[in-house]
Amino acid sequence: MGRAIVLGGSRGIGRAIADAVSGIGFDVLATSRADLDTADIAGVEAFCRENPEADVLVLNTGGPPPREFAEVPRGEWDRYHNQLFLGFVTVLRNIRITDGGYAFLISSGVIKEPAPRLVVSCAYRAAFAQVFKILSRDYARRGVSCVNIAPGPIDTDRTRELVDDVEAYKEALPMGRLGEPREIGDFVGSIIRDRIKYLSGVTINFDGANSSSVF
Repeated sequence: MGRAIVLGGSRGIGRAIADAVSGIGFDVLATSRADLDTADIAGVEAFCRENPEADVLVLNTGGPPPREFAEVPRGEWDRYHNQLFLGFVTVLRNIRITDGGYAFLISSGVIKEPAPRLVVSCAYRAAFAQVFKILSRDYARRGVSCVNIAPGPIDTDRTRELVDDVEAYKEALPMGRLGEPREIGDFVGSIIRDRIKYLSGVTINFDGANSSSVF
């Protein structure tokens, strides 16, 4: 059916997306941090030269350690500026999504409801979400649909890094459980499989009714 590139596709949400897209017949290149670190801009540029085109592109990466604003060292601002923002900008400037294709951004619920201990993630993920939204209009002219998925509490290593008592956390959630990476993977796969194209330029909270924001 085509070729898909899934960044951060070796585990968690990225792995689930890679599996779902592969399951509907795509040839999937799923990268790990060892394959591609979006904080390394030279490495990103080299990756793009080797992979200049895709029918489906999934922008996904991990996040910084939890810290309050005053605790964040300068080096982390620099690193995550690249990893969460400039690296993705470089990818979109250099990998062409074929006409009629799809671009998915896996961001975070913190772009709508900022968390004090995730100030770096909040800042750079929100900044890139703005770029992604702006570009969605240009991509639409070629039939490329852009979907920003903002996960909430999903059962991943990242969630377990951020939450001290996972069982108590689950009980406090509206559905009484964490979301499964497979659910996001199946959602992405169904959009592509069913050729849903008019859902573009949107940010979708994928959080089991956990967020408080309306828009």
